[in-house]
Amino acid sequence: EVQLVESGGGLVQPGGSVRLSCVASGYYRFTYSNRYYCMGWFRQAPGKERELVARISSGTGEYYEEYYADNVKGRCSISEDNAKNTLYLQMGNLKPEDTAMYYCAASSSTPRDDCPDNVYDYWGQGTQVTVSS
Repeated sequence: EVQLVESGGGLVQPGGSVRLSCVASGYYRFTYSNRYYCMGWFRQAPGKERELVARISSGTGEYYEEYYADNVKGRCSISEDNAKNTLYLQMGNLKPEDTAMYYCAASSSTPRDDCPDNVYDYWGQGTQVTVSS
């Protein structure tokens, strides 16, 4: 059974930074035979739709790609530590509009390397990030 558990959220002052972690237990990254996996961070603010913040796509032939939403590009970095089975999201220069519940998501093995939003099969419970002075 795959379980994603996020941590690292909290109250942060504007301009501050946060590092979110997502431990993916039971998750296997299958990258053979033209297959890929997608892992990403989404967020949802009250009254707003869920949006993709950043994601990685990795797979066959050592393929690796990172994607960032325009509103976080340049102040956000996604990374993974396969040995720890952990996905990270480092965000800096935080703004009040970054306030949201942040969710980690992962896909099963997929033939898609572009990671559409509907490719994610596993979701964490979320960690709240509040940016306020």
